[in-house]
Amino acid sequence: MSTVPEVRITTQENDMEVELPASANSRKQFSVPTGPPRPSCPAVAEIPLTMVSEEVEEQVHSVQGSSSANPVNSVRRKSCIVKEMEKMKNKREEKRAQNSEMRVKRAQEYDNSFPNWEFSRMIKEFRATLECHPLTVTDPIEEHRICVCVRKRPLNKQELAKKEIDVISVPSKCVLLVHEPKLKVDLTKYLENQAFCFDFAFDETASNEVVYRFTARPLVQTIFEGGKATCFAYGQTGSGKTHTMGGDLCGKAQNASKGIYAMASRDVFLLKNQPRYRNLGLEVCVTFFEIYNGKLFDLLNKKAKLRVLEDGKQQVQVVGLQEHVVSCADDVIKMIDIGSACRTSGQTFANSSSSRSHACFQILLRAKGRVHGKFSLVDLAGNERGADTSSADRQTRMEGAEINKSLLALKECIRALGQNKAHTPFRESKLTQVLRDSFIGENSRTCMIAMISPGISSCEYTLNTLRYADRVKELSPHSGPSGEQPTQMETEEMEASSNGALSAGNFSKEEEELSSQMSSFNEAMTQIRELEERAMEELKEIIQEGPGWLELCEMAEQPDYDLETFVNKAECALAQQAKHFSALQDVLKALRLAMQLEEQASKQISIKKRPH
Repeated sequence: MSTVPEVRITTQENDMEVELPASANSRKQFSVPTGPPRPSCPAVAEIPLTMVSEEVEEQVHSVQGSSSANPVNSVRRKSCIVKEMEKMKNKREEKRAQNSEMRVKRAQEYDNSFPNWEFSRMIKEFRATLECHPLTVTDPIEEHRICVCVRKRPLNKQELAKKEIDVISVPSKCVLLVHEPKLKVDLTKYLENQAFCFDFAFDETASNEVVYRFTARPLVQTIFEGGKATCFAYGQTGSGKTHTMGGDLCGKAQNASKGIYAMASRDVFLLKNQPRYRNLGLEVCVTFFEIYNGKLFDLLNKKAKLRVLEDGKQQVQVVGLQEHVVSCADDVIKMIDIGSACRTSGQTFANSSSSRSHACFQILLRAKGRVHGKFSLVDLAGNERGADTSSADRQTRMEGAEINKSLLALKECIRALGQNKAHTPFRESKLTQVLRDSFIGENSRTCMIAMISPGISSCEYTLNTLRYADRVKELSPHSGPSGEQPTQMETEEMEASSNGALSAGNFSKEEEELSSQMSSFNEAMTQIRELEERAMEELKEIIQEGPGWLELCEMAEQPDYDLETFVNKAECALAQQAKHFSALQDVLKALRLAMQLEEQASKQISIKKRPH
């Protein structure tokens, strides 16, 4: 009887040797000899025959069919599962290598020694996808009754020294993007790109001449046509407002010839000498005053204190403000230098010497003594948030509260101007009160330049500035129906934006309490200012009657003075003085109480805003 040749197949996965007979009828007779099991597979020796996979069986059939030609050869093959596992392993290794290479490459491109390099990379990658068409001097100038623009300054030396990144992009002449850094719950960093649209957007390369061309220059024509024009520079401290309006700063000195004040003055004299206006006999005058803490001071008259009153025709008059006649632009620049040197400044978080007052430079055209046109150029004080002022000293808190109050009133007046309302709430602040005639009348135009800082540390303040300016832009006539009244929620939102108390329209219970505390704080501030004015009035009354006591002393020195007359006059003066002293004492008590209320409200605001 002939022997049956056998085929032996070895699989590397389990090291099993399978002996197969050549005859298909004898397939059940093959055995599975096993060696010592591997540590990872201790039960290999106990695998029953039925557990052999179909995949291995197919491989056996394939080998069995081909083994008839050469029954002595042995074949080793890997299963498909093992191949797939090796492929996955190779892909993982390749992915790790790519990620490692990418990290090394990014580390070479970006300085990872400061914490914001990842945001810088994301901003750079986002900007690479933008098509930029910045504003140029050849672009047409569009005239609006209310023109709202935004200007981005470059990073300053302090920001560059701190390795701050630029989070502002200006891709076109009217669009600005804020790349706000954010963190997810799992601390993953990402960007929230917020877009704002204005009439004009100036990037960091735009000069003062370019800014003037599209903002204040179109307004000069208005005052020669008998109208009123106003140009505001608004923004946080250190954003470049004074540089834009007053000129380049070289240390503490300022080159006023490079500012919008001087540029507007030059154009005024150019138009004045044109034939169509030469016969009007116009005279050019300038005034320069500041509004600090609700009080007016003449910057061209040794900071003399001014009074704001209304005459019988309900026209606002600034009593004591001096007007200076000028004959050329050089005279105007001298006045600007004098006034800028006297302006009140103080230290803030952004500037060691920041303007803490609203500076108003006015160019008046007079014809035979009557005002023909007026151009007011206002460098507003840096906008403040309640969070920044609530923990400061009382003087700083009063400054911030007055600034916020005036900015809110300014926005409401621009609302009335844009929507042609019958009532203008100009009495809400000294700023809007003295600029009342600029907000009324058909031939009135306004321009606001929102100044922003590009650094990542100023991102929150920049967004506040842009939201304020965006809100002003929405108040233009083409954005809504004329005479539209603001809703209660809208008014609360604007007050919250000014105070820095709230950030959204949906108010939680905690936010409502904070808003209530902020209202108490503002009310106390208002009482302090009113009582301060009353105290000064009573003190002046006492001082005015002071010479009467000197007369009594001189009378008593005479050898033949009438004693009875002396006593009568002394008793009368004493009674009069006692009346003023009593009134002054009552005012001082009320003032002390208001100061205590303000202190308590300020502490409550600090507690509410403290992070938990």
